Amino acid sequence: MPLARASWLITVVVCAIAAILFAISGYTGYTITLCAVGLAAAVNLLPPP
Repeated sequence: MPLARASWLITVVVCAIAAILFAISGYTGYTITLCAVGLAAAVNLLPPP
């Protein structure tokens, strides 16, 4: 796995974990923001066209 792909995967995983923890804590705005950032980072994991 290339280093760039691994770094994007780590970013997605960290955002997902943080979003879950913020959702449990009741911080809706931060949860939505982290989900958006995680989805934006996940786009970089898609195979090239």
